[in-house]
Amino acid sequence: MSNLDYLLFGLTVLSGLYWIGALICVSASARHPSAPSRFLPPVTVLKPLWSDDGRLYENLRTFCDQDYPAYQIVFGVRDKADPAVRVVHRLIREFPQRDLTLVVSDHRLGANLKIANLWNLSGHAKYETLVFADSDMHVGPDYLRAVVAPLEDRSVGLVTCLYKGVAPTGLCSTLGAMFINEWFYPSALVGAKIEPLRHAFGATIACRRDVLASVGGLEALADYLADDYQLGWLVSRRGLRVALSPYVVENVASEKSLASLFFHELRWTRTFRVVRPVSYFCSGVTYGIPLSLLFLLSTGLSRLAIGLFTAHVVLRCVGRVSVHRALGLPGVWSSLWLVPIRDGLSFILWVLSFMGRTVRWNDQRLRVDGEGRIRRDLPAAVEYPTQPVPLGIEIRGAKE
Repeated sequence: MSNLDYLLFGLTVLSGLYWIGALICVSASARHPSAPSRFLPPVTVLKPLWSDDGRLYENLRTFCDQDYPAYQIVFGVRDKADPAVRVVHRLIREFPQRDLTLVVSDHRLGANLKIANLWNLSGHAKYETLVFADSDMHVGPDYLRAVVAPLEDRSVGLVTCLYKGVAPTGLCSTLGAMFINEWFYPSALVGAKIEPLRHAFGATIACRRDVLASVGGLEALADYLADDYQLGWLVSRRGLRVALSPYVVENVASEKSLASLFFHELRWTRTFRVVRPVSYFCSGVTYGIPLSLLFLLSTGLSRLAIGLFTAHVVLRCVGRVSVHRALGLPGVWSSLWLVPIRDGLSFILWVLSFMGRTVRWNDQRLRVDGEGRIRRDLPAAVEYPTQPVPLGIEIRGAKE
């Protein structure tokens, strides 16, 4: 074999060892469900919204139907014509017993519009315990109890959750859910085993208001693309722990086209590359099927390479079954044929992530610098007001 053959052989074997370890972590995670907790402080849930993908009502409704004694939800949009406004008004009518507030404000704190939205909402938070949750998350009635519980330990500064992908319909959504379930979820579990968690996942972040203030508040995140990663890093730098809740939320993957899927995942991969360059580069070893295919082609279809390629396809298919069983997901067999395609697409995105710093986020085209900050046409200096600007804010249906 040539030097290239030896390199590809080593990477292929290493990839197989990684996936065996990842499946052990997945199996172990399934045996640790959330334990009931009596720590039930009043909570404010902040929900930044943008548009309606057709599933917004179902997702937000699960947050309004929590088995929790006292909580408030503050929804926010930047434009009163946003389709999400109608959805929130519907929820306010359907849940008059809940403390629900809608805030409309186009004030921009910095380059990250999600953080600007959250900052506009934060001025309407009544309680000291805050939960940030993305709009495409679907949860059960025990969600708040589970994610708030670790904060009873004062050494915990922040709680975050992993998430699983659920595809309502369509090939593109299925591929999106597979990326979450069969790459992100196992790799996050492996990472948590290798080193203490020092970052958060944007699906859910729970923290105390004083902890947020101690790291500079949301203002400290205003220009970062990976705001969740940055917040976790700032909290851990203060000597507080970032706790991973055993609760796994559902991320409803609604990809309308291959183009939207591609640019969505390219944003993820380029974000990962910027915030954790060494770890992300090493993650190339997780793409076992493409690596074994390259080894197969490099050696001229040798029997060793054919055996390794076959073993990786089988290992990844077994991995899909294991992850689906651990997460309680249906449809494991119907999309089994997509596993090699999904691995190939992920490998291509991994390669492309090193070929630029531009990403698309909703309707924005952004450039990210080497420190993870968003660069776009902004004023030379952004002044951060000391409290949310009242101009343009509209509140509807808040229960007093």
